[in-house]
Amino acid sequence: MSDDQSYELLGFDNALLPVGDLAEAVRFYESAGFTVAFRFDEAGIALLKVGAETPGILLRQEEALGHRPPSWPASRLWIEVADARTAARSLRSAGVPLLDEPFSVATGWTVEAADPWGNVIGFTDYTKRPELGRSR
Repeated sequence: MSDDQSYELLGFDNALLPVGDLAEAVRFYESAGFTVAFRFDEAGIALLKVGAETPGILLRQEEALGHRPPSWPASRLWIEVADARTAARSLRSAGVPLLDEPFSVATGWTVEAADPWGNVIGFTDYTKRPELGRSR
């Protein structure tokens, strides 16, 4: 790429997830521990906070999208948590179905859940490599 065509990647803006019903999606994600930063029903969008970061998860209503199970090649969005196994217990207690039991990864543990439209959200920790995780 020439200098006049190059650009710099500055960071994440928001991750967009399609959902079939905004109200149902907001209830699901709130039960999974997310907080709504803002919601505009007339536009069919809601932004979920992810920690103290400015970018978040933007839920965007797609009227024709029905409930569906996640497919394995589906994109996955992983969110850092202090302890994924604790997150798994909290998710279960809130009635959020997990895709599987927490599993070991190179940096710690991860657990995944899918919303009713097949969007997969992972909760991952850095318990094996705390120096790579966010400072709290």
